[in-house]
Amino acid sequence: MDNNPISPALIAELVALARRAGDAIMAIYAQEDSYDITHKGDESPLTAADLAAQRVIAAGLPGLLDVPIISEEAALPDFSVRQGWSNYWLVDPLDGTKEFIARNGQFTVNIALVQQGRPLLGVVHVPTSDTTYLGVLAAQQPESLGAWKYTAGHSPQAIRVRDLEARAAAQLPLTLLLSHRHGTQATSELLNLLERRWPGPIETCNAGSSLKFCVIAEGLADFYPRLAPTSEWDTAAAQAVLEAAGGAVVEAVPALNPLRYNSRDDILNPYFYALGDSRFEWADLLAAP
Repeated sequence: MDNNPISPALIAELVALARRAGDAIMAIYAQEDSYDITHKGDESPLTAADLAAQRVIAAGLPGLLDVPIISEEAALPDFSVRQGWSNYWLVDPLDGTKEFIARNGQFTVNIALVQQGRPLLGVVHVPTSDTTYLGVLAAQQPESLGAWKYTAGHSPQAIRVRDLEARAAAQLPLTLLLSHRHGTQATSELLNLLERRWPGPIETCNAGSSLKFCVIAEGLADFYPRLAPTSEWDTAAAQAVLEAAGGAVVEAVPALNPLRYNSRDDILNPYFYALGDSRFEWADLLAAP
């Protein structure tokens, strides 16, 4: 297989597929009595919308690029099988099922193409606003590289993280995004550290699903610390968007190593930081006291 299978045609078709999955979700979102909520073995919720989006994506991806698929709503292949994959799709058909059930609109369709443990192409679609974020880190045409926001009725808009050196010099706020549902003592301690070290104020706001990465990617926030469990399908597509926009996603350890995929038996991520402006000296800001 071509080591660089990403073409403009593939990108366009992937965006269209994510939108179709979003349409399938919205058809159910509009009828609250059709959610058919059940729970998986880990007590996480599952709805008819998760399954409807899964059917659309599973039917469409092989026609775009016929490589294996890992999805939250399908059986996980054994590591002995998948560790030999050089390319594969990594999918969360409905990221933020709890937000879907709460009807707050903060849920997404996540589709990533992962190569050698790194997401090189990611689409995050927001069904309620018909907004799509795209990140391309490898492509056959250089003009295809970068990150974009698609809004219904408008041409794609290039997006970029904001300059943190300039914000620090001007003593402007550092804006953190936090989960609606997963606050931890470690997160509180991190906030205290940042309040002591950042030259300006610290702002915080809450958001659901992989939208947090996308908000950073378009320069509206700076930092998302995730010091609670996530799975690889929760993050891969949005990681591609953020990294293509000039950010980074790293393990929350002193070395701040890049977050990588398909390297262990389970599908759980280590705790991580989603960072805006990868040129900034994050290690100095986040170093243990």
